[in-house]
Amino acid sequence: MSKMNVDSDQTIDESLYSRQLYVLGHDAMKKMSVAHVLVVGLKGLGVEIAKNVVLAGVKSVTLWDPTPAVVSDLSAQFYLRPEDIGQPRAKVTQPRLAELNQYVPVHLLEGELTQDVLKKYKVVVITEMPLSQQLAISEICHANNIHFISAEVRGLFGRIFNDFGEQFEVIDTTGEEPLHGMIAAVSKEAEGIVTCLDETRHGLEDGDFVTFKEIQGMTELNDIEPRKVKVFGPYSFSIGDTSAFGDYKNGGLFTQVKMPKYIDFKSFNASLTHPEFLISDFAKFDRPMQLHLGFQALSTFVEKNGRYPKPRNEEDANQVLELTKALLSTVDEKPELDEKIIKELAYQSSGELSPMVAVYGGLAAQEVLKAVSGKFNPIYQSMYFDALEALPTSTPLSEELCAPIGSRYDGQIAVFGRAFQEKIENTKEFLVGAGAIGCEMLKNWAMMGLGTGPNGNLIITDMDTIEKSNLNRQFLFRPSDVGKLKSECASAAVTQMNSNLTGKITIHQERVGPETENVYDDDFFEALSGVTNALDNVEARKYMDRRCVYYRKPLLESGTLGTKGNTQVILPFLTESYSSSQDPPEKSIPICTLKNFPNAIEHTIQWARDLFEGYFKQPADNVNLYLTQPNFVDATLKQGGTSKDTIETVYKFLAEEKPTTFAECVAWARFKFEELFSNNIRQLLFNFPPDAVTSSGQPFWSGPKRAPTPLVFDVNNRAHLDFIIDAANLHAFNYGIQGEENDDYFRKALGDIIVPEFKPKEGVKIQVQENENMETDNAGDSLDDTISKLPAPSTQGSFRLTPAEFEKDDDTNHHIDFITAASNLRAMNYGITPADRYKTKFIAGKIIPAIATTTAMVTGLVCLELYKILDEKKDLEQYKNGFANLALPFFAFSEPIAAPKLEYNGKEFSLWDRFDINEDITLREFIDYFKNEHSLEVTMVSSGVSMLYSFFMNKKKAEERLNMKLSKVVETVSKKPIPPHVKSVIFEICCNDADDEDVDVPYVRVRVRP
Repeated sequence: MSKMNVDSDQTIDESLYSRQLYVLGHDAMKKMSVAHVLVVGLKGLGVEIAKNVVLAGVKSVTLWDPTPAVVSDLSAQFYLRPEDIGQPRAKVTQPRLAELNQYVPVHLLEGELTQDVLKKYKVVVITEMPLSQQLAISEICHANNIHFISAEVRGLFGRIFNDFGEQFEVIDTTGEEPLHGMIAAVSKEAEGIVTCLDETRHGLEDGDFVTFKEIQGMTELNDIEPRKVKVFGPYSFSIGDTSAFGDYKNGGLFTQVKMPKYIDFKSFNASLTHPEFLISDFAKFDRPMQLHLGFQALSTFVEKNGRYPKPRNEEDANQVLELTKALLSTVDEKPELDEKIIKELAYQSSGELSPMVAVYGGLAAQEVLKAVSGKFNPIYQSMYFDALEALPTSTPLSEELCAPIGSRYDGQIAVFGRAFQEKIENTKEFLVGAGAIGCEMLKNWAMMGLGTGPNGNLIITDMDTIEKSNLNRQFLFRPSDVGKLKSECASAAVTQMNSNLTGKITIHQERVGPETENVYDDDFFEALSGVTNALDNVEARKYMDRRCVYYRKPLLESGTLGTKGNTQVILPFLTESYSSSQDPPEKSIPICTLKNFPNAIEHTIQWARDLFEGYFKQPADNVNLYLTQPNFVDATLKQGGTSKDTIETVYKFLAEEKPTTFAECVAWARFKFEELFSNNIRQLLFNFPPDAVTSSGQPFWSGPKRAPTPLVFDVNNRAHLDFIIDAANLHAFNYGIQGEENDDYFRKALGDIIVPEFKPKEGVKIQVQENENMETDNAGDSLDDTISKLPAPSTQGSFRLTPAEFEKDDDTNHHIDFITAASNLRAMNYGITPADRYKTKFIAGKIIPAIATTTAMVTGLVCLELYKILDEKKDLEQYKNGFANLALPFFAFSEPIAAPKLEYNGKEFSLWDRFDINEDITLREFIDYFKNEHSLEVTMVSSGVSMLYSFFMNKKKAEERLNMKLSKVVETVSKKPIPPHVKSVIFEICCNDADDEDVDVPYVRVRVRP
């Protein structure tokens, strides 16, 4: 049984691995950090797998490949240079891979791969080796419980095979957080039924396991051995016999328990005749078995002829086809061979494409991590994939055009031909973002030769600088690059990979947005072939989507979330746009839950995050505004709502409670502890005692409402002391006072502080329902009093507070420490299990989990779509939007959704259409143009947020505007000149059609400057 023993003292560099830790978890990464991995074959696929495994952080990676490098290897092997040709591939690659991660030594192995040599490794990955040798090695691995992976990419075809031995233990099949929820009832019977509170669905599936805690009455269920679930509905499930237990009273929480799963793998040899397939594309259900035989036939051809079939050579292809037919008798389920597919495999087999290598390199590297950690479900056991739709139809393919020409792109020319290679080279592509996806994209583009031709060009923009946590997956960057611009470093790194990019990359550091339309203007966009997004936020994606629709440019969109990835292709006049469909909004936590009735750690973390802003950011900002803006008080009073709180806070921070020593900051922190975790809780319990009942006679503290307990400060309680240390240091930071870290200092200082006695007050209103209107008492007199006591800004000189701008990745700034301390103290108030700093940082910092394997695979899929765009394919069925989850593993491809069609007066249009008017005409001419040319009666005209004309507007004003040029109308109404870089202005119109019916019509673009 392949259980894994792990040295528990292994420490993990959280600042480097932080985003990946949220994908894999500490346990899996500790298992990885003691695993030795051997990668055989260092062409494109081998180096891609090794790169991803080194970044992920195993104990060591060893390379074996004595084959001398040839020029065509440069098509996808990004760590080979022209000067390396003739030298052993592994030898020249090793030092470049070793730079990726200081924690992972990369070794070179020479000599024979004997049993004694192989026994040193936990995983052996083979990418370039004759099948007969692979089978011999796989038998050694199977007999010695060494996990074996065989992967291969030939042109637009790829395959992977896993053998992780017998009884391989999978600890967590999905990687999703365990489900949990609150219980409303448990029945006492042979098939006990658990009913959940009807606030949220339980999300469980048949066969899941759960355990319980905090149940009153049926206490036998608390901390019981995990029970198997049978689901009855979204709010109920059964857990087996409960008839011998006590009667359920109330309360209780269930938590899903991840149970290990054991898998028996067949050997590589046994799998040749009885294969198990994971389907990669359900539209190609019949292909895996054909390719299974085709790849074997190809291997036989190579062993017989000492070479791969020549590109587009009919004789060689027919030989592979005959060999495939001969193999039909070796399998029980004989497929119907599609001769065209088998011949394509032969035609393309000497080719190596960077995007295909990226897809399989990401996939195989994730399988390596599964093999050493037991985290996520492995591929069982083979997966075949092809992207034949990417073959060009706009350029010819022949034996002559696909023959090698001694170019670094020979691997790509073998598949696509020379004419298509020229298209690739003379492309002008704009990459928006140079982070994880951006780095991988640029590497693929460098290997493809994108933009390297006389009319080609790559443009990159990214405003960010490099941080240490980026190095774990943004593989173009090194520790010495930290603090430098991403766009500059990424450009320099890929130019080293392919010197043909020298002088071909234009670097920007301006973010894309309305404020930079003078940089990314009409001339800029009109010169582009297309746009590729590598962004990390929805707003920027939507903005780029709007620009691409306006300029009618193809857009490639992608994103990752841990092991999940998606790709989307947006094509002018063919598909809907990115913004056409939206994700549901994130569920927000009700205010009353946050303020008074938390029941989950997420609630207390959000409360603590808000507290951070309310103590260390907003008050400092408001004080600085008061000191610099003469009308601050009047402007604040006009806002109503929280104006009283804002002005009182300014007075406290600037005068009443302004500290001058660190000891005063400690006292402030101590008083805050008392207020938050004792006094406010006592007031809440005064209003609603533990035995309070509602108007209907139900206990008030039931269901999601948990009765809190006030905390009594204890200097010897670590959580209590941490809150004081973090709050005092942050308060001191606001005022520029030197902080302290020493526990003894705090213990002494706290001993001298006298905390005032607290008594709950009558008549204090507490919000119970989300929609309850909480009227604030209108204490006008006391507010006037506070305003009169505010010190005049002139008396403060140059004094300013320093706001604490939340930064999650600096472990010395007390930000995450304060949020962790405050959240956990509130959790203790409410009997919620506290969370460690690591989990708190994830939730409070809204961290997107990320891992290099998913990023590599997703960018590979995007570049496969780029080939199709460059071929100018018009058939939607040829394109693929992709979704993958490497953890499950699951893959789904669908054709993009066509742009919805609308119509007016019998004319069809989509979001890509518009009316173009090529001169700056008057508003009257504009309205007449639509009447005469399109039989549309314009009833309203607007531009941006300015209403320029409507049928119901004042006649005199309308007459005045009708005689103005459109540009003049826009400038008059908006009271702003049209910026000098703007050549065209967009107008929206409301119209009635020929039947006097209100109709939707496209927008209007008017050219106001030549």
